[in-house]
Amino acid sequence: MQTIPDTDPQTEPAAIDAIGIVGGGQLAWMLAHAARDLGVALHVQTPGADDPATREAASVVLAPVDDVAATRELASRCHAISFENEWIPLEALRALEGPGLQFLPGLDALQPLVNKAGQRRLLAELHLPSPRWFPLADVFQPSSTPADGGQALMPPTLPRSLPSPAAPRLPQGFDFPMMAKASRGGYDGRGTVPVADLAALEALLARVVPDDWILEELVRFEQELALVACRDQHGTVACYPLVQTHQHRRVCDWVLFPAPVDHRVEVFARNVAASLLTALDYVGVLSIEFFYGPSGLQVNELAPRTHNSGHLTIEACRTSQFSQQVRIVAGLPMGSTDAVVPGALMVNLLAPEGGDADQLERRRALEALPGAHLHWYGKQGGGAGRKLGHLTLLLEGRNDTERELEKQRRLAEVRAIWPLPDQPT
Repeated sequence: MQTIPDTDPQTEPAAIDAIGIVGGGQLAWMLAHAARDLGVALHVQTPGADDPATREAASVVLAPVDDVAATRELASRCHAISFENEWIPLEALRALEGPGLQFLPGLDALQPLVNKAGQRRLLAELHLPSPRWFPLADVFQPSSTPADGGQALMPPTLPRSLPSPAAPRLPQGFDFPMMAKASRGGYDGRGTVPVADLAALEALLARVVPDDWILEELVRFEQELALVACRDQHGTVACYPLVQTHQHRRVCDWVLFPAPVDHRVEVFARNVAASLLTALDYVGVLSIEFFYGPSGLQVNELAPRTHNSGHLTIEACRTSQFSQQVRIVAGLPMGSTDAVVPGALMVNLLAPEGGDADQLERRRALEALPGAHLHWYGKQGGGAGRKLGHLTLLLEGRNDTERELEKQRRLAEVRAIWPLPDQPT
């Protein structure tokens, strides 16, 4: 019997087998690292021979992630397949399911999660708090009743004359500013557009397909939080510590563990996670982004996979989110999600404007920082703002006040070496 790292020594692991991952970016790269440490063979399907995960995978199927024939080939090399992200051809993949192959998470569990409209409807059905929203196409039907996000109630509908279809209007109970989101495929600031007024709405409608977008009320929040949760094939649910996230131009800039919030906020977030995972019969790692402010805790987005907000679990927790996903897909016992350090700060390293001739020197300077752990993805090409790697710094502060001061100091150290793309060097 093989010994499995990061597992309670009294727990006997299940048999280890091969698993597949559709996708070959940095998430798959870190999954491959975790699989190697666990003795699990991890095979990937990815379009680029230089994609990060190709350097660590047991084998590679070179093909686009939506190539179902390639996924069939991937399935011939393993007994269970998971996904680097949720932009997959669900219906086409159903033909591959059978006694010899599992998709984890299951395709039925993924169905309501692969687009933002589906996520919002799911949250409403489960009566979980989220921003009020409606399909962008409804701006041509002002008398329609928008979704309530499972929480808010709409004011009484007032009689009014209907505008012509060419004159977009917000439904009753909504007002500018709004936030437009692509229902599918948006990430790292892509697919989100602030809509300040009617002119901005008309400009948006002129360049997008309305059926592919939703509009949400603009949430006033004090903090953005995130929770990585997981559920195994036996229905056991576990959660990592709640973290605070900070965005720069709608791209994750840094993540702080633990989140500086009352314990009751974390308990509520864990209850939301357990409700979602159980209702979906979801198997695997799932990440939840929250807004927290005057309206309480609201779900912003759901990511059915490992997530940027959980990168610091590699150093900060007994079992990383990547090791956990490999364990679950491979049928191994879940590891402990407990923290092993007082705190941690994860900083994304985004590609600078106009390239960077002294990139190697800067990376060496980052690695030399006290308590620093650099993860460099080895990506080829890409423009400014692309995630090239991340740096996790272990913190020593014993309370929220101490950690906040330490976070500010350590973040300043990092930015002095690796500025944000629009920050002067």
